[in-house]
Amino acid sequence: MVLERFFEELFGGNVIDKAKIACKSSKNNVSDHFVDVNKMVQVGSNARRKINDMMLSRYACYLIVQNGDPRKEVIALGQTYFAVKTRQQEAAEMAGVKTPLDYGVFQNHSYMGLYGGLKAKDIHKKKELKKSQKILDHMGSTELAANLFRATQTDEKLRREQVKSKGKANQTHFEVGKKVRKTIEELGGTMPEDLPTPKKSIRQIEKEQKKNLSEE
Repeated sequence: MVLERFFEELFGGNVIDKAKIACKSSKNNVSDHFVDVNKMVQVGSNARRKINDMMLSRYACYLIVQNGDPRKEVIALGQTYFAVKTRQQEAAEMAGVKTPLDYGVFQNHSYMGLYGGLKAKDIHKKKELKKSQKILDHMGSTELAANLFRATQTDEKLRREQVKSKGKANQTHFEVGKKVRKTIEELGGTMPEDLPTPKKSIRQIEKEQKKNLSEE
């Protein structure tokens, strides 16, 4: 397929196959996110030929980026993009929360599910962060990927099931985090609390990118 060859050349290896495996292991329908299509292309004077191609959902693009080689610039930029989106998603979950305390409790339940019982303060301590530093700013791409999936799926479930009570919301946050953790375990991945903390924070990377763009 045209798109598949393009991604293999751009990102390296069988990245689409890996993304499909991750999609399936996360209990998602692969055909909903990786859609085979046919299209006609111009191949000469008044001549057209049908070729096989593929349409990707946003989730499929996310999986491809997370399974690519981070040494490639396009992958590094893609992972940074999803890192920023993770922070935005966390902020978006504040919608409908009455107090910052409520939000903090919800977040703790999410982290406890994903990090095997660790709360936000435990993760903060494990990463040896300063009081002013944010946990999400000091995660590598793999850890961010797990948290982005946790955050988006929690939000979807809360909306889909129209969860209103705080108790049910806490339970939902915890259960989704726990299921993401189980998926990582089934794939043979490293548990998020055991992943290394990157030397540069996401905010530092963002500042460097903005500086580079301004100098071009």
